[in-house]
Amino acid sequence: MSEVLSIRVPKELKEKMKRYKIDWSDEIRRYLEDRVRSLELLEILEDLEERSRRRKTRVDSAGIIRVDREER
Repeated sequence: MSEVLSIRVPKELKEKMKRYKIDWSDEIRRYLEDRVRSLELLEILEDLEERSRRRKTRVDSAGIIRVDREER
């Protein structure tokens, strides 16, 4: 299933595009797919960072080292 997406471009740009043998529909489709993939990955990274912040525990590492040395 697919949807139609129309865009309006300036006439000057359209004329410049005609000079190149490029499938502009395919070009734009690939750009949109890449852009959405990048945004999804960014969203995942932000979610992971937030989860990491909430999961962090505050530990006094100097105190742990001191206890470990005293137990030897």
